[in-house]
Amino acid sequence: MGKALLKTGRPIFYSLCEWGQENPATWASSIGNSWRTTGDIKDTWDSMTSRADQNDQWASYAGPGGWNDPDMLEVGNGVMSKEEYRSHFSIWALAKAPLILGCDLRSMDDDTLEIIGNKEVIAVNQDKLGVQGKKVKKNGGGKRVAVILWNRGDSKAAISAEWSEIGLKSSAIVDARDLWEHTTTHSLQHQIQATLQSHACKMYILTPQ
Repeated sequence: MGKALLKTGRPIFYSLCEWGQENPATWASSIGNSWRTTGDIKDTWDSMTSRADQNDQWASYAGPGGWNDPDMLEVGNGVMSKEEYRSHFSIWALAKAPLILGCDLRSMDDDTLEIIGNKEVIAVNQDKLGVQGKKVKKNGGGKRVAVILWNRGDSKAAISAEWSEIGLKSSAIVDARDLWEHTTTHSLQHQIQATLQSHACKMYILTPQ
């Protein structure tokens, strides 16, 4: 099928699905443009987070023209909360996953439109380098870095990431662009931190000065 599509001479995105059973990240880039790394997602917190974890292990195999796919977005289907959907969209964007909507376009509410229409978050997903973000820490200079602070726990918590943990020089002075609040905090040193409600996230672009 992949060869037949190439012979058409037309730009066709070929999405493969065998639910990740044969580790397609290791071989599918020569055949198609994305490959499912997980079983089917459901509109629940546990399903979404488990798909994110399964997809994370294949981060090094993704790149321009070939993407890991942890299944479609559940944003707008109504079971998870707004903060959970915002976390869902943020993680899929950072993971360079195909942002395929799985909700009914005819009945999207304002919260759904706000989440899926966030151009700054989409820009992280669509950057030309195509480097998939990955988990660098699990605990309740001179280059821009996208980072998500994600509270996966059941209670409010302070989440932080030190520069050395996310590939920045420990001496860097950083401007942090909040992609959901659309605000910039200047001249941060050593780390980025936030206190987050359960299942909430913050997504930043960090730019050393």
